[in-house]
Amino acid sequence: MMEHIQSQSFHARRGAIKNAFRYGVDYVLCDPASTSLPFLLSRNRFNLFSVWDHKHGGAVNQGRGVDWFREILQERGAPVSEMRLLLLTQPSFLWAHFNPVSFWIALKDGQLVAFVAEVNNTFGDRHCYFCAHDDFRPILKSDRISAAKLMHVSPFQKILGQYFFNFEFTDSKIDIRISFENGDEGVLATLTGPRRPASSASLLWAAIRRPFGALRVLTLIHWQALKLYVKKAPFLKKPPGPDLLISNSTSVEAASK
Repeated sequence: MMEHIQSQSFHARRGAIKNAFRYGVDYVLCDPASTSLPFLLSRNRFNLFSVWDHKHGGAVNQGRGVDWFREILQERGAPVSEMRLLLLTQPSFLWAHFNPVSFWIALKDGQLVAFVAEVNNTFGDRHCYFCAHDDFRPILKSDRISAAKLMHVSPFQKILGQYFFNFEFTDSKIDIRISFENGDEGVLATLTGPRRPASSASLLWAAIRRPFGALRVLTLIHWQALKLYVKKAPFLKKPPGPDLLISNSTSVEAASK
């Protein structure tokens, strides 16, 4: 079954120049093995909303979908035959597609045991951050998984510092927290929302309430960039794209028992 996550995204910049905003955004939680889709949502076919395999799981526009994620897990010794693999992403809206971040999710016995944060910037670059415990035990909300920042995302932030991920995945909701930290500078980003079955009615309401899908997201990103520019935040020239497509988390601060 496809799920429609009508979520809230919050971003807050800390440091000398502060900025914060919150907006609603629509994600879908896709089971690639499912063939049950609402009328207004298609997989690998044009529709009002679409999820395309070639957009995910690999280099930009050269994705292989869930097969890529399965291979990534196998290379790291995960018990893939015991896992359910899902994709959490913003669907394309008509011809428009852009995802600041999508998540490949691996579940074992219904619990989150690994995920890949598939990060894209507005310059056409992509880097993926693989996150899991070494033994693939369940990831708890209080587990703080760190990964070195390896890709230019914002022209107002250097490619330095660490990302810290907290990821809660339950039967009823998704709650993701990503903190970027570089000394006194940093950004907090969250994505939260209830898990509900996708329907043509919910998708149509999303198209009316939050029109234009990916184009709306791009517009909001550039609007916030303009606000930072007006506040005289240092504007950095874009460096070359990352050499690696995927990197592993560097450490996991496990929850105390």
